[in-house]
Amino acid sequence: MTEAHRPLHGQKAIVTGASSGIGAGIARAFARAGAAVGINYRSGRDAAEALVEEIAREGGEAVALGADVSDEAQVQAMFRAALGAFGRLDILVANSGIQQDAPFAEMTTAQWRRVIDVNLTGQFLCAREAVRTFLAQGVTPDGPSRAAGKIVCMSSVHDVIPWAGHANYAASKGGVALLVKTLAQELAERRIRVNAISPGAIRTPINREAWATPEAEAKLLALIPYGRVGEPEDVAAAAVWLASDASDYVVGATLYVDGGMTLYPAFRDNG
Repeated sequence: MTEAHRPLHGQKAIVTGASSGIGAGIARAFARAGAAVGINYRSGRDAAEALVEEIAREGGEAVALGADVSDEAQVQAMFRAALGAFGRLDILVANSGIQQDAPFAEMTTAQWRRVIDVNLTGQFLCAREAVRTFLAQGVTPDGPSRAAGKIVCMSSVHDVIPWAGHANYAASKGGVALLVKTLAQELAERRIRVNAISPGAIRTPINREAWATPEAEAKLLALIPYGRVGEPEDVAAAAVWLASDASDYVVGATLYVDGGMTLYPAFRDNG
């Protein structure tokens, strides 16, 4: 792929939760699209460093950035480290997310708080540092992008689909959905674009039980009109587009990468 055909050529990015799953897929896609990538991890240091080495072997640039995104001081240190490595920042993909599932009557305060802390407060903390950086940099006429900065927040189809037994997760993703729109409204005039991706069923370690056996996968496919389970590469392709100038006029949007899961598939046969 030539430099001219790499849509993120010359840009610098942080992808949180990038040591596995969707985040790792996005980091790979960004590097192949020409971006230097900060690969954030909380506990998966070996996997993050292996991904850095993989990207380097392919001719890309990446660094591993350890931080718990729910910890303000660690997030600020992560951004300082990224700026020290790259000199600037153009893109944040706020991807970190966890599940701690329980029936609502049995859900503990600790389970509720931890999921909200990572999935929602973590996105706030990372987005705030990114915005501060983008505002300080401004738009440079000969810069790598038409925008001052791009933020892509990872939400979920469960920002619109209720999910029994996962109240903390659904609440966190519903919060992300409106956070994105509010930030987009506030920051568009400063040439900062904020958008979201809401994945459906994606084949990652976090939901292995849902697709690991033929029986489980068949049950899952009943919810997906398009007839296949998604792959991290499906989400990564959307992230590259939202981070590139090809989507320069897209502001405050949520892109559902879900094979039609949000289309109420139970109504396909007239209910």
